[in-house]
Amino acid sequence: MTVTAPLGAEDQARADLYALAARLLLAAPDGQLLAGLANADPILSTGAEHALADAWENLVLASSVMDADAVAEEFDALFISSGTPTLNPYGSLYLSGFMNDTPLAELRADLARFGIGRVRGVFESEDHLGALCETMRVLIAGGPGIRRQPLEAQKAFFEARIAPWYARCLADMKNAAGANFYRLIAAFVSALLAIEAEAFAVEDGFDG
Repeated sequence: MTVTAPLGAEDQARADLYALAARLLLAAPDGQLLAGLANADPILSTGAEHALADAWENLVLASSVMDADAVAEEFDALFISSGTPTLNPYGSLYLSGFMNDTPLAELRADLARFGIGRVRGVFESEDHLGALCETMRVLIAGGPGIRRQPLEAQKAFFEARIAPWYARCLADMKNAAGANFYRLIAAFVSALLAIEAEAFAVEDGFDG
């Protein structure tokens, strides 16, 4: 029998933040989630985490006054359309200029090696930024039938599948006409991913 050690506090915090980022990017927060955010504790920061702490504080404050219906309308206006939505947070589009292109096929090969597959009934493709945040959560914390991955594997996935395009995507989200609450979400996710990128870069320095 294999006994898995409990997840360390730092990795649990990373996994939780990735889970929240995924949830906010994939669907509009409902009233319960907004209430939870409004009552969330601050993020204590040192150094590189200062931007994340500020973005988190802004998100928490906004959640205390936002109406769930208004946020849902904003989400639909930004991400849902019978034609081309205002925002398309898909890696393949940012990396190649086309939806469902080669980067998505390469991503699916990576996911298959981890034993991660698309959940039945989920319509977003695997290269949606929210889906990639959920993948990072699974790589850190594991999931049903899926083992946690070592930091080296997390780093390789992040640098190959998220780092090359997330900043452009989130800048588009921050600057989109009509982005109000999602401008703050974009700032939060941007700060989170920037910290991850910096941490992985430091890991590179130690490896060298």
